[in-house]
Amino acid sequence: MAQYIYGKNMVQQLLKDNKKIDVLYVLDNQKDIEQAGRKKGIRIERVDRKHLDKLAEGGNHQGVIAKVEEYKTVSIDQILSTIPEDKLGFLVMLDELEDPHNLGAILRTADAVGVDGIIIKKNNAVGLTSTVAKVSAGAIETVPVADVTNLTQTLKQLKDKGYWVVGTDMKNAQDYRQPKYDTPIVLVIGNEGKGISRLVKEECDFLVKLPMVGEISSLNASVACGILMYEVYNKRFPL
Repeated sequence: MAQYIYGKNMVQQLLKDNKKIDVLYVLDNQKDIEQAGRKKGIRIERVDRKHLDKLAEGGNHQGVIAKVEEYKTVSIDQILSTIPEDKLGFLVMLDELEDPHNLGAILRTADAVGVDGIIIKKNNAVGLTSTVAKVSAGAIETVPVADVTNLTQTLKQLKDKGYWVVGTDMKNAQDYRQPKYDTPIVLVIGNEGKGISRLVKEECDFLVKLPMVGEISSLNASVACGILMYEVYNKRFPL
């Protein structure tokens, strides 16, 4: 199944990375991208704005859309096999995250801090969509993503391999700055509204929370995840 990646920066990055593009849909004023595509032998179709609006499903396409193959997920074993023996593994599990903007933002930060892979649920959760690709700013290509049927069983398997599972919650949790994060870690981020499911929470070795001193009681999932990812990095690579 094909996917449509839109926006000038995203399409230019695809061209730069030599990502296989089946078709480039462009408005007449996209001469530079059209020329770059022709040099690579990519089929170009000049279309009107209405056609692009339909392909982008209302997204800000900026006059250019690339039709590409569907983004592929990998297995947990494939992720683990890429982690160097002298590196403490760092995985992020998303428990039924729904917003593609959150997943894209998490991928972008995960790339920045060197997360080894993201784990998502195969059903009842956002997948690797064109919106995720655009928000990730290219990180969808650099951070491997595994989709699994059962998050709880996946955590059990990772714990058997020496991983400690860190959940996020406001109750019965310690300040996120307290742990040392000096073991292989799976950081679990819950659903935007419901948080971490009960069965997944039961597999957590400990829970952490972010201090909230204002009137708002919670943070956006991708913001909270970003803070926690950088805290793990900070503890592992202190100044």
